[in-house]
Amino acid sequence: MNRLVLRSKIHRATVTEANLDYEGSVTVDASLLEAADIAEYEQVHIYDVTTGSRVITYAMVGPPGSGVICINGAAAHLVHPGDVVILAAYGIATPEDLRSLKPRIIHVDEKNRQV
Repeated sequence: MNRLVLRSKIHRATVTEANLDYEGSVTVDASLLEAADIAEYEQVHIYDVTTGSRVITYAMVGPPGSGVICINGAAAHLVHPGDVVILAAYGIATPEDLRSLKPRIIHVDEKNRQV
């Protein structure tokens, strides 16, 4: 049986902006998306460590090296600048994939620089 499993995550990033008037999504520093192997428009789950809120949206590419984590649209009601979040992407794995599965986990500092 195939399973939906964690593929990659950006762990404990700090939200830098929130833009309620945008259509939706989360804008993420391109360098972090690349390191986590998350594509633009790929579905991501946002887990707000600060408030406990959980949101499903999609990733948008922000300027590389900027450290931007901008919550856009309706999610800006739930996730705010300064909140610590986990951004997670999932994928389908076959039973064979599960034997060697190792999610890509990107750790960042307080300025959202990879450590």
